[in-house]
Amino acid sequence: MSSHEHQHDHGSGDFNMRRETVLIGLALALFALGLIFRDTLHDTPYSVGEYAVFLAAYAISGWNVVFTAVRNAIHGTFFDENFLMTIATVGAFFLHEMPEAVGVMIFFKTGEFLQELAVERSRRSIVSLLELRPEYANLKQGETISKVSPETVQVGDVIIVKPGEQVPLDGEILFGQSRVNTAALTGEAVPRTVDKGDQVLAGMVNQSGMLTVKVTKPFGESAISKVLKLVEESSSVKSRTEKFITKFAAYYTPFVVLAALAVAVVPPLVMQGELFAEWIRRALILLVISCPCGLVISIPLGYFGGVGGAAKRGIMVKGSTFLDILAEVDTVVFDKTGTLTKGVFKVSGIYPQPGVDLEELLRWAAIAEVHSNHPIAQSISEAYGEEIDTSLITSYEEIAGHGVRVKVGQQEILAGNDRLFQQEKIEIAPVQEVGTVVHLAHDRVYAGFLVIADEMKSDATEVVPLLKAAGVRQVGMLSGDREPVVQDMARKLGLDFYRAALLPEQKVSAVEELLQQSAQGKKLAFVGDGINDAPVIARADVGIAMGGLGSDAAVETADVVIMSDMPSKVAEAIRVGRKTRRIVWQNVIFALAVKGLFIALGIAGTATMWEAVFADVGVALLAILNAGRVLR
Repeated sequence: MSSHEHQHDHGSGDFNMRRETVLIGLALALFALGLIFRDTLHDTPYSVGEYAVFLAAYAISGWNVVFTAVRNAIHGTFFDENFLMTIATVGAFFLHEMPEAVGVMIFFKTGEFLQELAVERSRRSIVSLLELRPEYANLKQGETISKVSPETVQVGDVIIVKPGEQVPLDGEILFGQSRVNTAALTGEAVPRTVDKGDQVLAGMVNQSGMLTVKVTKPFGESAISKVLKLVEESSSVKSRTEKFITKFAAYYTPFVVLAALAVAVVPPLVMQGELFAEWIRRALILLVISCPCGLVISIPLGYFGGVGGAAKRGIMVKGSTFLDILAEVDTVVFDKTGTLTKGVFKVSGIYPQPGVDLEELLRWAAIAEVHSNHPIAQSISEAYGEEIDTSLITSYEEIAGHGVRVKVGQQEILAGNDRLFQQEKIEIAPVQEVGTVVHLAHDRVYAGFLVIADEMKSDATEVVPLLKAAGVRQVGMLSGDREPVVQDMARKLGLDFYRAALLPEQKVSAVEELLQQSAQGKKLAFVGDGINDAPVIARADVGIAMGGLGSDAAVETADVVIMSDMPSKVAEAIRVGRKTRRIVWQNVIFALAVKGLFIALGIAGTATMWEAVFADVGVALLAILNAGRVLR
């Protein structure tokens, strides 16, 4: 039975609680009427009164099951729970067990109703995110402010965000100060204070002051659009457990039908004195007991709840298969800059060579980095503080993973790391300072270096203890930065291993080495944020990206996105994955154990039709309630 053939419409979005309550109430009223006046109704000609009342109650409570069974049969799908329920209850009518047949359907419909309530509750955690789409933006044009669709606002336009309103687009605050609630994006309940010059993201809620914001990204590239896209994608990838259950059901259901047929026919033929009616009754009970509802409904719901529970915490998982992989992670590898550090760089030291002016060295660095949007380049421009006349630059060459070569007229400026200067055979001064170093040469003569410092994220020191507590065996770091910088950070964080001075392709090679060393069944997660991390994020068993500050390439490539940019959230994602898988397998084992017991009782003749329905609907409902724990 394929997943789309499970036709109870669980979580389909068309669940109407009021309508279902009325139908169940009406079916119960007719059922009670039939039981109270059964003798009187039976005495009518051809028992027409009895049949009329019970058939009406059966139609109201079971029409959907019968209709779905017939529709599936027309399309060639006979072996599903609708088919099992239909032939079991129709058979009960032929045995003149009408109260049992109707009672089965009413109990079944009541169970389905309670299941739908559980499913709806789980859906709301994700659907609430989909409702975050901003409805309008207050576009300011001159002195006029008009409400427009966020999709129509252009980069560079100015919008007004009033207290209580949602920020509709990503932008930079031009005027105003306020507190913003970021829970929709990050899962963090504590509001954040923002002021002139700060960035605000679509999906944040303005709580106090009025903000004038210059739009920096179109709506399609805004933070909330990323969240919506991730949520919509998250239900499309099935886990290995879901695939196993789908395949299991495809074999299980026809086996049950054949077993029921054998129970109905074989004992009366081979055992003297046994009646066909009794063994047919047992076969019908067996069919009801054997419905795989508990598995087919609760397992996808468990994963759906896991994705929703992670989303509430600001962790976007792009499908349930990645929850399974997170549950098996025993090695986590971090990038450094922008992942474990804030990615906010400042020039902490300028060290010119003898005979070189300090201001001149800084100016050469600013010229070299003027065309780069890298945070290090921006920190140099900020430190210089003056405009660079780009028309003076006659040649600009970016050397990936090394630095830049710039010509100003006939003068050449080289700016980059140790590797660039080794490649150019220019001797550099020894560096003792901790930080990112940019060496400079003017007309191929070494001129000195700048040290750029980056600050660790506030929760970085919590990362290793939290991951170890979540069951991760080793935590490491791969960085393109210098050995002393990486070593210093690894020591402060208590990492198990680190590798420094790596180019993007060397990071991929390092991860491949770690994957080869991994124990069977154990997985490796890589956490990064930059465009240069995209290849290694794709190569890891599960790639995790920082979604707030991370590049679009990293976010697109990743399997899991941390919207709050907090590395400690990686441990939380692993815990959600492990809790989800634990609950799912609890449901699998519980459902199969209970069904196995009741199947044995049904064949032995000690299970009634009512107990059969409990074995089906009761197990399904208990499994679904258990699956709902993932949301908490």
